[in-house]
Amino acid sequence: MKWVVVLCALVALSECLHKIPLIKGKSARETLQEKGLWETYRLRYPYQPMAKFAQTGTESMTNDADLSYYGVISIGTPPQSFKVIFDSGSANLWVPSVYCSSQACQNHDKFNPQASSTFQATNQPLSIQYGTGSMTGYLGYDTVEVGGITVPNQIFGLSQTEAAFMAYMAADGILGLAYASISSSSATPVFDNMMKQGLVSQDLFSVYLSSNSQAGSEVVFGGVDPSHYTGSINWIPLSSETYWQITMQSVTINGQTVACTSGCQAIVDTGTSLIVGPSSDIGNINYYVGASTNQYGDATVQCGNVGSMPDVTFNINGVSFTLPASAYVSQSSYGCRTGFGNGNDQLWILGDVFIRQYYTIFDRTSNYVGLAQAV
Repeated sequence: MKWVVVLCALVALSECLHKIPLIKGKSARETLQEKGLWETYRLRYPYQPMAKFAQTGTESMTNDADLSYYGVISIGTPPQSFKVIFDSGSANLWVPSVYCSSQACQNHDKFNPQASSTFQATNQPLSIQYGTGSMTGYLGYDTVEVGGITVPNQIFGLSQTEAAFMAYMAADGILGLAYASISSSSATPVFDNMMKQGLVSQDLFSVYLSSNSQAGSEVVFGGVDPSHYTGSINWIPLSSETYWQITMQSVTINGQTVACTSGCQAIVDTGTSLIVGPSSDIGNINYYVGASTNQYGDATVQCGNVGSMPDVTFNINGVSFTLPASAYVSQSSYGCRTGFGNGNDQLWILGDVFIRQYYTIFDRTSNYVGLAQAV
């Protein structure tokens, strides 16, 4: 184009510019329309002119011995900091409070509402039952900061009692990331408020979980981190907008169906350490991988056998998601055990054992879970 500039300097601008041809290619919309993809694309990626003013918040998480993952958030003005588990299997945010007398609260940070100028109390009680215990307390409102995103007027729980097991948690509390429909006391989840207040550029969050207690685990609010996966993302429609619930076709080992033989429902749950299923199915899987059950109910294997143990494949939405033995067997000073645990007959839980292998995107725009091979 340098010659055009020189030429325009030598002749009248109006005479020059009308001679320069306008090169125009097809727009992205025209190209998609020709391929019959425009309507699908438009629905999946709606035009959001304010998105450039929103944020993507990356929250680093600590890997606690491959058993749980937690990050630090703050609540109140001035901010009070808490370690919370980011739990896609529940929907409430709660932390211990100075009004909690349970043993579990004594070795954790406690929120003091009187020390926050932005706290607003309510008379609403809160009670939440988890797989390993429960908490009770009441609800309040305050400013919550997570991953660099500030959420004003966020409702959250202040615990007054906590189950004994919580004394052994490294985290202080829990930040639920499931749908509002399963939120106790109808409290609006943190991510719902991020979406409603236009604080994220996309209505999704994504999770990378590291292995072997390594650093690098993160949850990204409003975005996806391509450095944590390879290959394509497999999008799986939800079967229920409560938990992040999907339909699984079968579980196979060496091409043979060993569990979920007629299809089953599963939830993708960052707050559960293991892969959990009906006891008969889990027993089958552990049998086929060569595990035996010890006196504590754990499925154990000889550590020297891990290299020769078979892959376990979860068939979901027509795609095979395979776990090698190195992914589903954990080793400690007590020996080696599998990551398959007994649950109820209604729902499988694809917990951290699964998510460590597959970068997971939780998409609220289309109500899909995206899975890609983690790296």
